[in-house]
Amino acid sequence: MKEKSRPSWDEYFLSIAKLISKRSTCLRRKVGAVLVKNKRVLATGYNGAPSNIKHCKITGCLREKLEVPSGQRHELCRGLHGEQNALLQAALHGVSVEGAKLYAVSQPCIICAKMLINAGIKEIVIAGRYPDKMAKDFLKEARIRVRVFK
Repeated sequence: MKEKSRPSWDEYFLSIAKLISKRSTCLRRKVGAVLVKNKRVLATGYNGAPSNIKHCKITGCLREKLEVPSGQRHELCRGLHGEQNALLQAALHGVSVEGAKLYAVSQPCIICAKMLINAGIKEIVIAGRYPDKMAKDFLKEARIRVRVFK
């Protein structure tokens, strides 16, 4: 019987991020994120409304109703992003993410990019792009390596 090849670390952690995205309660985009250090999962997060707050499936999506384009007016969203939730989970449980990598379904937005910069994230590996040039520019200026892994 032929043995299947093992996934690379990037494949492994991105597949976890994709699985986590299935827990998302967002009506527009499903995002999962995994914070990793020394090939160990530190924390995970997916996008959706905060704990004990009604999900968008119940309330509807204000950004969708107002026809807000993707990547704009994040303050109108009820939900937190997957990257934000991963950082919050690490903080809640006292786990340092300094020097960690982030694996995510898509490129972080500018709000998440600023948080990841200040959290000390050193590298971001993504499965897809996101229409936020400012985030891309900030991450480059902060010298955080961003790789698209297909």
